[in-house]
Amino acid sequence: MNIKQAEFITSQTTYLKCPPPDKPEYAFIGRSNVGKSSLINMLAARKGLAKTSASPGKTRLINHFLMNENWYLVDLPGYGFAKVSKSSRAEWDKMIRDYLEKRENLMYVFVLIDIRLEPQALDLRFIQWLGEKGIPLVLIFTKSDKISKQQIIYSVEQFKRELKKTWEELPVMFISSAEKKTGREEILDFIQQVNEEFKKQK
Repeated sequence: MNIKQAEFITSQTTYLKCPPPDKPEYAFIGRSNVGKSSLINMLAARKGLAKTSASPGKTRLINHFLMNENWYLVDLPGYGFAKVSKSSRAEWDKMIRDYLEKRENLMYVFVLIDIRLEPQALDLRFIQWLGEKGIPLVLIFTKSDKISKQQIIYSVEQFKRELKKTWEELPVMFISSAEKKTGREEILDFIQQVNEEFKKQK
């Protein structure tokens, strides 16, 4: 898939104010500092589309980007160690969960995982919650340029082992690097295939 157009549409505090659910939608989420904004910009081939920041937790709203005028890419707040009050975190949590459970045109949630780390309890809990709620998900391992090929294989296998403790069938997985543009074509091709299915259902 070629991205010819990528346009910021809106930032909202609730799924109820999001754009009409008439186009397929893909949400991107991960722990704070997982490289989400960099990945979104790499996919869109637009440097400043999603705002990157040195301090984690800058995304605080549901951000919609219209891609090629026919599907939405959604940037969700990260989870993890952002320095915010408990009440703010609880508000974000409710906003994200409401969106994930109730947004009817949400096709997949792309959960970003830092490939350099051992499987993190926070990621595993969130993935488990998505599975229990029946929300379709894809895993994207980020920052693959920071480690060797052998380490990449080891990290992914380690994560799969953890998931297999509770999952019968594992989600689709992609290896990515915003720096090297690794995984870009594969992720966009996957989205294109799902978009075709969405069109058939309409």
